[in-house]
Amino acid sequence: MSDGAEGFPGHAPWRTTGERIDALIAASGSGGAVARERSEELVRVVADFYGAGLERLLDLVHEQGRLDENVLAALAGDELVSGVLLVHGLHPYGVETRVERALESVRPYLGSHGGDVELLAVTDEGTVRLRLLGSCDGCPSSSVTLRLAVQGAVEAAAPEITSIEVETAADEDAGAAAPVVPVDSLFARLHMGSGPHTESGTVGDDGASWEVVPELSGLESGAVARVGVGRLPVVACRVGTDLFAFEDRCARCEQPFEGATLARRLGGRSGDAVLRCAGCRAHYDVRRAGTCLDGDGVHLAPLPLLSDGASVSVAVPAAVAP
Repeated sequence: MSDGAEGFPGHAPWRTTGERIDALIAASGSGGAVARERSEELVRVVADFYGAGLERLLDLVHEQGRLDENVLAALAGDELVSGVLLVHGLHPYGVETRVERALESVRPYLGSHGGDVELLAVTDEGTVRLRLLGSCDGCPSSSVTLRLAVQGAVEAAAPEITSIEVETAADEDAGAAAPVVPVDSLFARLHMGSGPHTESGTVGDDGASWEVVPELSGLESGAVARVGVGRLPVVACRVGTDLFAFEDRCARCEQPFEGATLARRLGGRSGDAVLRCAGCRAHYDVRRAGTCLDGDGVHLAPLPLLSDGASVSVAVPAAVAP
């Protein structure tokens, strides 16, 4: 018997349940409109039945005085259980808490651009309002960072959100905030993931694909790993608890990072980390989006990365996804 989501492998069947249901319903359409409608109704009836059972189960646990903060945190922290509770509107944490936790999970990546993000509000209409902070503000990669890292995290944590508005310093001067990330509900039709998927990941609205990379889950601090994500070669490294990913190509010699090492920056603070190319010996600051420290004005190509503690996903362009 499984002891939770951690007991499932990266390509566990339950991760693709939504698209499997969609495929079966689409196949039933070959029998005509009536057959498809009955298939959709069957899914709704079964989902409602199990949802009612889950709700009653939580009520019973609460009546016994066992539904304390530790149990709630365990339920919310389990990927599979949390997803099922979200589907049925039974998640123990409100939308604002879930969004804040989602942003916390992507802050290491935002920090690699020298920036941060602040949650301003979640409106009654389902809009998340954010403010971009730090040197990330105004950076050409800011929109990419937000669209891939923030959108993926918020969609997974709060599927009821309808849009994301991001304020920057320029927006404040103009007195307006621009909505830059439209977010589709994950459970719009059958309370299941309705977006297109790859075998191991989810395709975003902008064509990028989030791919689960099991090899990175156990990467130790100070280690460097070279992996293939889709058809894209990726180099990743861990600094303490923070994980960073870049395209596996040195910006100076344009060769893969074979034999690359990670070291503390000379004279730097604890936690500073430098990735060194074994070929041309160029040095890159991994916490500053792979900026070259040798005065060349070049930098690596960082990739958005999400980690929920049990699995690691990297966003790659659709052109190089599986």
